[in-house]
Amino acid sequence: MNRGLKVHIPGLVPSEARQCGTANWSALVATTSARRRFLKRAPLLAAVFALAACAHAPPAGVVPITGFELERYLGRWVEIARLDHSFERGLTNVSANYSRRDDGGIEVVNRGFDPSSGRWRDATGRAYLLGSPQIASLKVSFFGPFYGGYHVVDLDRVGYRWALVIGPSRDYLWILARETNLPASVKEHLLGKIRALGIDPNTLIWVPHPPRP
Repeated sequence: MNRGLKVHIPGLVPSEARQCGTANWSALVATTSARRRFLKRAPLLAAVFALAACAHAPPAGVVPITGFELERYLGRWVEIARLDHSFERGLTNVSANYSRRDDGGIEVVNRGFDPSSGRWRDATGRAYLLGSPQIASLKVSFFGPFYGGYHVVDLDRVGYRWALVIGPSRDYLWILARETNLPASVKEHLLGKIRALGIDPNTLIWVPHPPRP
């Protein structure tokens, strides 16, 4: 995640795909074993399945922020906390970098360290605003024409130092920041926002960021 828009869109199991209204799971992944092999090779790229399966719109009752300034949002973000998903499971030092593409979109580069293998995992995708550039609602793809929603629902409007992002459903949520530590007051504010969204803050995974080579 060094040169693009921060995005972690989770992989879906078939039952989740049906809940998102897709009937094309088998066309995307022929077998469960094939999916497992794919996830083993590139956990971050499991985003593909959610992107193919779910709509771009935010979950019901979730409102992306307005007054969004995309240029200020670009650059590197670190993942402070997330809900658990197979494609990120066990990863530390997770970050994302967002930069402009020549076509007006955003390059998304996600990166995380896998302590079990001692290797960095990377995934590169692209993102585009869904409508008004002042509304923080985007679609993101890591694979061909398949896109999923990326919605900023809370943001440090003064310094663009932290953000709260929700994916295609309330199962997918991330706290992002420019640095690895959040002030206690900001953390409490975001936890309150997460509760208001109907998500249990106790289900969050707080991401370690130890020094890495």
